[in-house]
Amino acid sequence: MKLFYYSRLIIGLYALVCPMYFGNVLAQEIPNQVIEQQLESISEANDTETEDDSYQQQLQQLRRHPLNLNMCSESDLQVFTWLSDLQIKSLLLYRQLLGLLVSVYELQAVPGWDIESIARTKPFVTVANSTKTIDDLKNRVTTGNHYLLIRLSQVFEKSIGFLQKNDSGETRYKGSPQRLYLRYKYQYKNNLQFGILGDKDAGEQIFKGSQKTGFDFYSMHFFARDLGIIKRIAIGDFTVNIAQGLLTYQSLAFRKSLDVVNIKRQAEIFRPYNSAGEYNFHRGVAITIGQKLLQFSAFASYKKVDANAMNDSTVDETFVSSILTSGYHRSNSEIADRKNIQQIAFGGRLQYRKGRWQVGVNSLHYQLSKPVQKQEEPYNNHAFGGNKLSGFSADYAYTYRNFHVFGEVASDQKLSMAQVHGLVASIHSKADVSVLYRNIAKDYNSINANAFTENTSPINETGLYTGLTVRPWGMLRVDMYADVYRFPWLKYRVSRPSNGSDYLVQLTWKPNKQLEVYTRFKSEKKALNYPSSGLPFYEPEDVPRQNWRTHISYKISSAVTLRSRVEVMWYDKSGRTMEQGFLMFGDFFYKPMMQPYSMNLRLQFFETDGYNSRLYAYENDVLYSYSIPPSSGKGFRWYCNLNYDFNSRLSVWLRVARTVLKDANTIGSGYDLINANHKTDYRAQLLFSF
Repeated sequence: MKLFYYSRLIIGLYALVCPMYFGNVLAQEIPNQVIEQQLESISEANDTETEDDSYQQQLQQLRRHPLNLNMCSESDLQVFTWLSDLQIKSLLLYRQLLGLLVSVYELQAVPGWDIESIARTKPFVTVANSTKTIDDLKNRVTTGNHYLLIRLSQVFEKSIGFLQKNDSGETRYKGSPQRLYLRYKYQYKNNLQFGILGDKDAGEQIFKGSQKTGFDFYSMHFFARDLGIIKRIAIGDFTVNIAQGLLTYQSLAFRKSLDVVNIKRQAEIFRPYNSAGEYNFHRGVAITIGQKLLQFSAFASYKKVDANAMNDSTVDETFVSSILTSGYHRSNSEIADRKNIQQIAFGGRLQYRKGRWQVGVNSLHYQLSKPVQKQEEPYNNHAFGGNKLSGFSADYAYTYRNFHVFGEVASDQKLSMAQVHGLVASIHSKADVSVLYRNIAKDYNSINANAFTENTSPINETGLYTGLTVRPWGMLRVDMYADVYRFPWLKYRVSRPSNGSDYLVQLTWKPNKQLEVYTRFKSEKKALNYPSSGLPFYEPEDVPRQNWRTHISYKISSAVTLRSRVEVMWYDKSGRTMEQGFLMFGDFFYKPMMQPYSMNLRLQFFETDGYNSRLYAYENDVLYSYSIPPSSGKGFRWYCNLNYDFNSRLSVWLRVARTVLKDANTIGSGYDLINANHKTDYRAQLLFSF
């Protein structure tokens, strides 16, 4: 007992002293460059931007209502994607052994928690000694916050989709060029939320034509936590996240990025969904019941999805050549593909957790109203076909001191196997390491899966990833990873089994709270088909691509921050398809303390030899939104964001952006082609809180 009281006395003194030494570090705004780089990596890999803003909504809610570190659970802490599983378990063990924290600064005493992790977490957490109370239903329903968000955006220049007419004399795009987004949400802490949203993309109709009911897309959800034995219940739209993503993982998840140690998928199995993306979610009912050691989760979903349906006249049968995920319904062909098939999905998970161990068994089943029949190409020989798909998996996790191992082994209905196994370890107070091995059969198939793989979906891949983070001095951090992989079967535009590799090294220097500089070099190599000289077929060749980037952020004062970046790209260096790319931008942020307004500006110049050498850069946007457009060709881009908070109930954002290409007469492609060398778009947003 004396040891316990002495420990609390030392920790109390430590919490008082810490702010003197670390307060200037922890008081800074949350560093967001890691998340920005992670989102850039997703856009670069998929050549598209995600419309799932649930993650931004979660963080914004935690800014308003910080998480109590003395009462939070493991699943509560998993929302902070920058925290490793080791750090989360270390905090819970620390709290179990030494009691409640006396200050947020006491995180300095928790093993594995470094200054950067604390600085990123601090804006979203608090420490309170009050005991946990069970809120009654009336309190949850009546004392929460209501939010109404209205967003309007438009490209000023009209593309040919709004100008060109078909044989019937109608324009290709049936609707107006404005995009309209409306969302209402009620939320009480992290325990209850419900809401509805409507979304109309540019070119889609509203209250007429094919959209007589109003918006092209509606989403509704109800989600509650901690109702006694009912741990979670979802009605309406929700996402399902199982283990390491070999069966399904629909929430935002990162693969290879600067955060080289955080390689584990660790989201709650069910999360509410209220974003504009029209595909990657389920619609139905989900529930988790159980106690601390044993929990059972189950869900059932029914929804209609977009698909390219075709008729086989030889057997008088309709089949699906591809399932569409864009959510666009602007032209006659896109409208014809809208909600073409019905999708039924159901599944469950049984999880046992005790001490350092966690194990789970999972099952998932999909049924489509029309069979899938991919185009007859060699690389599609092992692709999913038919109208039924089932999957089963088992997963595990174990923590011993500074080592955490985890994994998942899955099988589809044909008994094709997939497995992922990982290790995260703190090998020194200044060094962390991660290792991940995956082996996914060439004929393994899944829907909505999202594992830590090089491919967008876990299929046809074996690989080994290793990551290392070293902090030799307080002001310097070194992050690096190496990933080598093999594709045992053919891929799109790769007509033989192939190998690949990916390497990254980044140095981050932060001598004080005003200045941060990082420089990184990334090199990757993949096979790609090229016409063979004098022969009527394609021959895959290894195509290297290297990036070198230097990024500087300098806080001049409490109100002004400057950022700049220079990046160079070499595509197929010294090869026959050689291209080079260059990008440079400067940012200006102005946010005076205790003032209701803020703004930021960017001026960017880019020059690339073609689309293969395109470059991506994260752009700040209105609240809950961001942009990562690819830059190719030669030109410049600028944007300006303005924000004004009239009071605690009403906030307004305005954004204007413009791209100008040099030596070009058009910008864009397809029906989005603009017959000009410039493109200008604006976005206005209102947020009512009541």
